[in-house]
Amino acid sequence: MRKFAVLLYPDFSLQEITCLTAALTVWFGEKIDYIASENKEYCSEDGLRVIPTKTTADAKITDYDCVILPGTINPLPALFDDRLIEFIKSGNDSDIVFAAISSSPILLSKAGILKGKKFTSGFFMQMADTFDFVEKDNFTHKGIVEDGNVITGIGMFFREFAQAVLIRLGYDIDNSFMRDTPDEYTEEELTFYWSDNDYQEFLEELKEYTT
Repeated sequence: MRKFAVLLYPDFSLQEITCLTAALTVWFGEKIDYIASENKEYCSEDGLRVIPTKTTADAKITDYDCVILPGTINPLPALFDDRLIEFIKSGNDSDIVFAAISSSPILLSKAGILKGKKFTSGFFMQMADTFDFVEKDNFTHKGIVEDGNVITGIGMFFREFAQAVLIRLGYDIDNSFMRDTPDEYTEEELTFYWSDNDYQEFLEELKEYTT
């Protein structure tokens, strides 16, 4: 099995990465480490409180096949988190797949991961003017951009971002990935049954609550 990490920082966006993380864990049985610079509670932009499973001091970035960076409506705390940036920087010159969406490519820029690479991002362009480590000439105004081992995306294209990462890593998905239309399904197709074995497992589990 491959190893995955999601980086956490203040005001991270769940919505931009959950198509990807759900597919990895529920569909393909992968495990994800959630890594932050401190072992403390982090609050997502929509108010969900999350505790990391590891800190940057406990983890080695080169142990991972893919590192996922969610966007954040408030990128400055992560951008000036030296432990986080150094952790990302330690993945330079590796074959790790870095997958960064929305504002988070600016973290890759500061860590040197995007040096010489084409990328896209959802951050405001004045940020590129403000920070000289952003290579503006390589900014590509597209929804998803892949260059070498880096996949970047704009937040509104979260499905396409997830799809690009899964395809890069060799998972079996098609072009209808998470794009089904409810009206295209019959009543029979929208009626669900367990297999006999799964139903028996459910009944055994139910006994723990009813006896």
